[in-house]
Amino acid sequence: MTALKKLENIAFEAKRLKYKDQPHLIRKKYSDKTANELTKSIIAYIQLMGGQAERISTTGRVIDNRKNYTDVVGFKRTIGTTKWIPGTTTKGSADISATIQGRSVKIEVKIGKDKQSDAQLKYQAEIEKSGGIYYVARNFEDFFKWYNETF
Repeated sequence: MTALKKLENIAFEAKRLKYKDQPHLIRKKYSDKTANELTKSIIAYIQLMGGQAERISTTGRVIDNRKNYTDVVGFKRTIGTTKWIPGTTTKGSADISATIQGRSVKIEVKIGKDKQSDAQLKYQAEIEKSGGIYYVARNFEDFFKWYNETF
């Protein structure tokens, strides 16, 4: 049985315990084909195992200076621009921040040939130097094995 199937079974059992009176529960599907799906799967597994985990958004935020108006002919027009401003997170922050069995854990999600940036490597070194755990997740199978060997 694959690690994702085990996650689906664990999640379904937790749902059955929570909703005992509901006979027709829907089984949630998990995947690791994209970074977003892998991140969701990892967070769900950590939470189901009694840990705390959350996604860290490092994208910043958008400032929208656009205005909508209707011209003299009746056409709707938008003028102005949008721009992104940097977020307030530490440069190179991991995608997932978790606490597992009292330990600080940071997980960076990388899919395919994606590599850590210099800022992410520096962040990893800082976490490990301070006694935290840092892991680069490339697929759920490897994460599942690492998690169960580590905790």
